[in-house]
Amino acid sequence: MHIEHLAIWCTDLEKMKTFYCTYFNGKANTKYINTVKNFSSYFISFEKGPRLELMQMPNIPDSANDIMQQYKGLIHFAVSVGSAEAVNQLTEQLRDNGFKIIGEPRFTGDGYYESVVLDPEENMIEITD
Repeated sequence: MHIEHLAIWCTDLEKMKTFYCTYFNGKANTKYINTVKNFSSYFISFEKGPRLELMQMPNIPDSANDIMQQYKGLIHFAVSVGSAEAVNQLTEQLRDNGFKIIGEPRFTGDGYYESVVLDPEENMIEITD
């Protein structure tokens, strides 16, 4: 078994697609539109691992969770960029482009080198080596 994809409800679907394709080398499929449900989505594929489904539909409520607090449920996902140097470079690129870095690059107790960034809609992403 393996995880096939993860999904994120989005407010600005195009902005989110651009973010994941630009900074994480994602490749988007053709936009899916279901006019009956007023639903649209993209699947973003990466070099390895599960795909990311970005979804948009009116009337989906905002998350009530505070991103700076811990809560039960899915809290983040991690993207491996291959090296500590790549973690540092991508973190600085994201910072320079105005994205919020909420965890500076560091070695963790379990052996990862990582930083933590918020995507345009404040989903947490760990950038790992």
